Amino acid sequence: MKDLVIMHDQQAVTTSLKVAEIFEKEHKNVMQSIKNLTAENSAVKKMFAEDSYLNSRNQQQPMFYMNRDGFTLLAMGFTGSKAMEFKLKYIDAFNKMEKQIKEETKFRLPTNLNEMSTMFYSVMKDQDKKIEEQSEKVNFLMNLSGLTSPRNKELTKARNKKVIQVCGGSESNSYQDKSLRSKLYNELFKSYRHRFDVNQHVDTPMKRFDEAKDYINNWYPPFELKDEIETKNAQGNLF
Repeated sequence: MKDLVIMHDQQAVTTSLKVAEIFEKEHKNVMQSIKNLTAENSAVKKMFAEDSYLNSRNQQQPMFYMNRDGFTLLAMGFTGSKAMEFKLKYIDAFNKMEKQIKEETKFRLPTNLNEMSTMFYSVMKDQDKKIEEQSEKVNFLMNLSGLTSPRNKELTKARNKKVIQVCGGSESNSYQDKSLRSKLYNELFKSYRHRFDVNQHVDTPMKRFDEAKDYINNWYPPFELKDEIETKNAQGNLF
């Protein structure tokens, strides 16, 4: 009953050879039983891995590795009290091996400088990855979402301030002229819409808020409107 379960590819497994030995069966018959199982269901194939071994004559012969599920499925076909005894021992051996694997892979404090450096690098790499993923999510959401109400009001204030500025003040003739003032607002929004590809200010992506505010602060009307502003302001007070 020695070495019922072994480690292979970081899994607790057994082999068709060991099954044949323990259950006192011909190995070729165990191999045929496995082939019959894997031929019926593709999901069962994942429980077995075909390999080879060297027999007493140093010849390569086929064999199978199997995980606990594969063994359990195969052993279901074996009958008798002796078969039941070995099934239970196999299952117990698998459970002990898997428990040992889990315990060995639990967090272990570093015992030397090299292990500490390796662990530190691994932790920092994992943290950098998480930060990058979070940053990507934030950028994605900011690209999708429009301006919040406070940010939209901030742009509105910047827009009003800019129109007053280009008119020469809130008391200027050009600003007091509603028609001219309307032209300025329309021209400002026209250029803004072209720059940011939006139908209204609130649709501006949150990520581009600072860019939008700078654009408004640095905007100036085209030559025709500037000429009209200067002409209106030179006419003297409207009142």
